[in-house]
Formats: sequence, C-alpha cells, structure tokens
Amino acid sequence: MKNIITNEKMKRYFSLTNEALKIVKKAIIKEKEAEAKEIIEMASNYLNDSKYFEKEKDLVNAFAAINYAHGWIDSGVRLDVFNVRDNKLFTIK
Repeated sequence: MKNIITNEKMKRYFSLTNEALKIVKKAIIKEKEAEAKEIIEMASNYLNDSKYFEKEKDLVNAFAAINYAHGWIDSGVRLDVFNVRDNKLFTIK
C-alpha cells in the first residue's frame, strides 16, 4: 500500500535523513559556516519534531517533519553549503 505511512517507512526515512545529517555536519564549506549552522539546526529541529509526532502516534506529521528535515539538508547541498558527492542521500548538481 503506497498511501500508508508505516512504522517501517518511518524508520527507513528517519535513518536516511539522520545519516544525511551526520554526513553534512562533517562536510561544511568553511566560508559557509553560518549558513551550515542554521541548516543543521533546522534539520535537527525537524527530526526532533518527527520523533515527538511519532511518539504521539501522529505518523502523518512525523513523516512530514522528516521530509522537511531532509529538504533543509538538500537545500544546503544544492546551495554549496556542504561538500558532498553522494547522489543517493542528496540531490546534487
């Protein structure tokens, strides 16, 4: 069922986004540290929101928060705030 948010799907997407966050924390372009800090903070906040919503059994908002987190990370990659080459975790140029 493609239109159902399952616990397995939540775990998969949380794992992917958490891994992406770990990678970008180590790939900050020095001249863009201020931007990187803001992106990392926003992505971390959305991941924390996701955990909260999941704990509350609100999988729709938990899934949305994970996607916002990954969106923040991807925006930093696309704007050359982070130096990454992995096209499986990130939307790279």
